[in-house]
Amino acid sequence: MMHMTVAEPQIAVGLRPVVSACQTGRKFAQNWIQQVKVLALCGMTSTGLFLSTTAAQASEGVFLASRMTVAAPAGATDLCTTYRWACARADVAVQISAEQLAFAAVLNRQINRDVRSISDQTQYRRPEHWALPTSRGGDCEDFALLKKKKLIEAGVNPQNLLVATVLDRDRNAHAVLVIRTPQGDYVLDNLHNRILHWQSTGYTFLRMQNPDNPVEWTAVLAGGIIKNDNAVATAR
Repeated sequence: MMHMTVAEPQIAVGLRPVVSACQTGRKFAQNWIQQVKVLALCGMTSTGLFLSTTAAQASEGVFLASRMTVAAPAGATDLCTTYRWACARADVAVQISAEQLAFAAVLNRQINRDVRSISDQTQYRRPEHWALPTSRGGDCEDFALLKKKKLIEAGVNPQNLLVATVLDRDRNAHAVLVIRTPQGDYVLDNLHNRILHWQSTGYTFLRMQNPDNPVEWTAVLAGGIIKNDNAVATAR
């Protein structure tokens, strides 16, 4: 099972001043993103953050493969018009850094803790409506969008952040944020605080934003039990 793990403390001599400054750095951070970055950097430098990847997964199935262009999910047809950043492309392909990955892990936990889960039917009186969470909360795709927005603001290449629709382990329609790393595709999920490799989620991945052109959606059809993406997502 692939998941994010931390090694025993391994602090390079050059990083010790950074570690010793963690508490003061958090105190003087000017905004929410800066505070989370400090927490992430401290966790990364004080413990060493690594992604475990088996030899088999390194050679096959590490990344979700695009199969063919498909329609956007219900409720997401106007996503790129409403939020241009949600479908943005980078001028230069840049891999995610260890610091950014550590930041994503902290951000995932913080948003899962701070945002209340509420269905689109309850909040908008419609089965599907993709939007950032409101003061009342948000549905699974709203969690994913907020995480994507915050990670882009933190400097992560938007083409490494792909919203995906899945069937969870109970075969319920669900949405997650896929973060593309050099070690493979990992999942930020409002149902789990740990960031898992997509193969370790037990989910059936149905479609995902196209990594080459996030305006488009691509069929994935991988993992879990392959099933039609016709179900209506519930608040999860």
